[in-house]
Amino acid sequence: MTWEELEYLCHNCHNCRLGEARHNVVIGVGDRKSRILFVGEGPGYYEDMQGEPFVGAAGQLLDKMLASIGLDRSKVYIANIVKCRPPNNRDPLPDEQEACIKYLRVQFKLIRPEIIVCLGRIAAKAIIAPDFRITRDRGVWHNKKGIDIIATYHPSALLRDESKKRDAWEDFKAIRDKLKEKENEKGQNDEQ
Repeated sequence: MTWEELEYLCHNCHNCRLGEARHNVVIGVGDRKSRILFVGEGPGYYEDMQGEPFVGAAGQLLDKMLASIGLDRSKVYIANIVKCRPPNNRDPLPDEQEACIKYLRVQFKLIRPEIIVCLGRIAAKAIIAPDFRITRDRGVWHNKKGIDIIATYHPSALLRDESKKRDAWEDFKAIRDKLKEKENEKGQNDEQ
């Protein structure tokens, strides 16, 4: 499947109730060849209005977090588990996630990231394990099919509870270090 085909399917999708009230489908943004993919749960109000993930207050915080480790939106790809806004910013329901996750799987295949960062428990439960608990399990690396995966707090959780920012900073330093490790591995392989 191509990006154009994926976009067509997403824009014409009505596989769950979220498609009924959306203003925009929020597919993703960033470098489609990035080595790192950030995945949140779903669009909020501002994302639904603009058609881009993480553009509200949580997005501004994510931009600062990325900058703190030498990245920005142009160097990563950012997507969500669901592509349409759940009403009143509620968590996407399991059937909504199931209806939409196939699009995220296509994004994985098109991007082929080396690292996936789950932003919050919804993304972590969908990608890492159904019994994932963000306060217990965040900051731990997992490897699935050769892809390194880590979960950290969703930026909106950090806006609600600043005491979690220290843990999130540790997670982002681990992400920075993993990226450097991957770059070193690539450099060694290129030399051989």
